[in-house]
Amino acid sequence: MISDVAAAHPIVEAMLQESSSWLRNAQIEFGELTVEVASDRVLHACRFLKTSQGFERVSSITAVDRYPAEPRFEVVYHLHSLSGNRRIRVKALVAGEEAALESVTPVWSGANWYEREAFDLFGIEFRNHPDLTRIMMPEGWQGHPLRKDYPVHGHRYDYMEPEGASGQ
Repeated sequence: MISDVAAAHPIVEAMLQESSSWLRNAQIEFGELTVEVASDRVLHACRFLKTSQGFERVSSITAVDRYPAEPRFEVVYHLHSLSGNRRIRVKALVAGEEAALESVTPVWSGANWYEREAFDLFGIEFRNHPDLTRIMMPEGWQGHPLRKDYPVHGHRYDYMEPEGASGQ
């Protein structure tokens, strides 16, 4: 639901004019605009915000695990317009079963590592990402440690020592 205050915001007006079908929610909290877009339209929304609204930088991408609720994940994009000194938060809800979104690296190459971090720690896949591999946890690590259902003791780690590194 789009609040009346948010509906009058120029960015929300522009987004609704561009395509009313992908904007799910908009609100202003603590002086900052937050918009929720349909998960299958994240790339389109981000491209629009960069090209039409001047958000030339992605400051961060993170996720929130809302387990046991469905949709399970909130993927949050923090965007910044350097020229306009404006910020916006873009959210997309993703079901736990699919846990996948389109990568925004074609829009901002700086999204690469942020998406890899969300993949590694939450298990959210970013389709068409140029190198979606672990970035925080070792390659043999099982599971995604920031998921709320991740065991406190952790999963077994299948570590294989590199050849010649036995310390002898």
